[in-house]
Amino acid sequence: MKNSLLELHQQRGRLRERIASQRAALAQQLVPLQNASDAGQRMVALVRSAVQYLKNHPLQVLLAVSALVLLKPRGAWRWLGRGVALWRSWRALRAWVPSSLLGRWLR
Repeated sequence: MKNSLLELHQQRGRLRERIASQRAALAQQLVPLQNASDAGQRMVALVRSAVQYLKNHPLQVLLAVSALVLLKPRGAWRWLGRGVALWRSWRALRAWVPSSLLGRWLR
């Protein structure tokens, strides 16, 4: 009886070790899915914040749409490209110049 009980305990220990290694392998394999899920959650949060901004600032949205209509889509795309270029330049400058030179108020 003692031998069979001892064998059962050993078998249980081996099974627990195997389960632990399988859990570790599964966790490692699920990392890409977790990253994709996190990206999806960030996108949902971004869309929700954009919708909330649109609800909270209807006048600015109306002005932006009016400007788009007045500038015509071709001109609007041109101004959008200029804005993106300016934004990228600003980000590059902030990354390149030390914060002590830019000052705390620019960060």
